[in-house]
Amino acid sequence: MPDVVGYRAKIGVILPSTNTVVEHDTNSMPLPGVTFHASRFYVEAPDLSNDDAFLYFLDKIRETIPSAVRDVMTCEPDYILMGMSAETFWGGKEGNVAFEGRVREISGDLGITSGADACNAALEMLGISSIACITPYQAVGDEQVYNYFTECGYDVKRVSGLRCSSATSIAEVTPEELRGELDRLNGADVDAIVQCGTNLSMVAVADEAERRLGKPVLAINAVCIWHALRALEIKDRFSGFGALLREF
Repeated sequence: MPDVVGYRAKIGVILPSTNTVVEHDTNSMPLPGVTFHASRFYVEAPDLSNDDAFLYFLDKIRETIPSAVRDVMTCEPDYILMGMSAETFWGGKEGNVAFEGRVREISGDLGITSGADACNAALEMLGISSIACITPYQAVGDEQVYNYFTECGYDVKRVSGLRCSSATSIAEVTPEELRGELDRLNGADVDAIVQCGTNLSMVAVADEAERRLGKPVLAINAVCIWHALRALEIKDRFSGFGALLREF
């Protein structure tokens, strides 16, 4: 029997205990019959104020992500969406494949959307060749983003890391700050701008910026939701969340 409220799909969302934006974005989508079920992995070390702290943060969450995947499986989801992107860019294309494989080992080979793979799929579909990226990361994280997209064949013109000092402070970046950063990143040499970091509240800003800048601005939470829905053969289109969900 189908779930009464999630009768089209139940999507398990794996996210950091510090994240306050992913649930807002998933629950804002006008998707009758599709439900999102958050499972938080514990963030012991939310300090992101320098490269060493950033690396320690990643080391610690690698210990707690498996339990979050295990826990969400008890609601019998149809699909897994990774609501944290830094780890999915780590180690380039091979690192992303390995990460997804570790999740599938726990989920029983359930389909999964990761931020890195979803962004690549969106850029491929849009026929994009050159990009700029905005992240909340320190330099060590920006390097991984650059390497991943370069390995995927894109000409990465610029990566701008906001150097957020903690996992929670990412959600404090204002729309005005994001608009200013998009304007600095934009240029005639860039076909699209990609935003990484799921705790940046970027969906509405990106939707507006696409019209203002005249090019795709891919907010990672919207991209991940688009990717997961299409993988589940859910074709709903709606406005307010970027061109991907409106047109493709």
